[in-house]
Amino acid sequence: MDAHRQALATYDPDIEAAIAGEERRQVDGVEMIPSENYTYPEVLAALGSVLTNKYAEGYPGRRYYGGQEFTDAIERTARTRARKLFRCEHANVQPLSGSPMNQAVYFAFLKPGDTVLAMDLSHGGHLTHGAPVSHMGKVFNFIRYKTHPEQGGAIDFDDLMRMAKESRPKLVLCGYSSYPRDYDYAAFKRVADEVGALTMADISHIGGLVAAGTMRNPFDAGFDVVTTTTHKTLRGPRGGLILCKKEHAPAIDSAVFPGLQGGPHMNNIAGAAVTFKKAAESEFRAYAEQTMKNAKVLAEALMADGASLVTGGTDNHMMVVDTVKSFGVDGRVAQEALDKIGITTNKQVIPDDPLPPVRPSGLRLGTPACTTRGMGEDDMRKIAAWMVSALRAPEDEAALARLKKETEALCHRYPVPGID
Repeated sequence: MDAHRQALATYDPDIEAAIAGEERRQVDGVEMIPSENYTYPEVLAALGSVLTNKYAEGYPGRRYYGGQEFTDAIERTARTRARKLFRCEHANVQPLSGSPMNQAVYFAFLKPGDTVLAMDLSHGGHLTHGAPVSHMGKVFNFIRYKTHPEQGGAIDFDDLMRMAKESRPKLVLCGYSSYPRDYDYAAFKRVADEVGALTMADISHIGGLVAAGTMRNPFDAGFDVVTTTTHKTLRGPRGGLILCKKEHAPAIDSAVFPGLQGGPHMNNIAGAAVTFKKAAESEFRAYAEQTMKNAKVLAEALMADGASLVTGGTDNHMMVVDTVKSFGVDGRVAQEALDKIGITTNKQVIPDDPLPPVRPSGLRLGTPACTTRGMGEDDMRKIAAWMVSALRAPEDEAALARLKKETEALCHRYPVPGID
């Protein structure tokens, strides 16, 4: 135990015990939530640095506090690396997380009541894309398009064009939190251009895959704004990143600060800078490719064993299982059964789900975290078999206990970065 952790253990053993417990949980189990990952030891060092002590309200060269020599250098480095990584003209690295990141874009270009065309939440969209329960859904007029799950999750762009011409949106938004396919960004751009709308892509879940070149980059289709979180597939600290054309930089920057938030978290920005450097290396591309290979094999193994997947497979790092159709249990029961065998997933709504979000019909899972640990295709086949066994007998405690031992044995072969 390092000196800082030892000091914490001495002063506040309750918190130290909880941290140690979480470390054991991460080491002993398979993390399959597609929005979670293990960050780099170098990022953990930046997050726990003295940068957390420093207020840096404003932007490099235009701060409202003194003593900014090193914070300015860090933020400039982060912005430069982000622009190069995603091949864009401007980057704002200050958003504190994904939700305020997207909110800043809305407030940069829209007035209350303006219309946005975005994906329906149950079909894979995100809460910040105008779900009725969100504040943004109350401030702006979101028109929600849907997918065709029976056609592999296809989007009907003729229908999308019709919706756009009827609603005349100011912004056409594509992005998702539970959609296992890639996007045809050029088709979205054609719809937006037809009605004079701006284009925005939220690639929070696939940011690392886009950075590595294993999935399409919206800027190649001429998008105006792209947002992504810096964790998930990027493996960085928890934060947000807004990328855009140079012409939009003033509106974006003023929407973030002073429009929406105050002082940035400089320790997170330093961690993000390290992450962008890592993501530009060949090792990261190999990681992204393996993440997608693992997802494909996991999906195929699950379907071969009777699981019904929303969209019938995956083109990225995630998949959604219809657990009601496949195993006769709702997503919460499925999640809890897998927790008992050391496989962490999350319950998930499916398109037009007849069940409520607290007990939805589906289960979302993905491969970024287990791939970070070094797991490969053969491991995915084993995990799929264990999952199916648990979901077919979610109340068989003896069987679940046996499966948990097998999970732990597998996990102990693969270290977790940053945990000794």
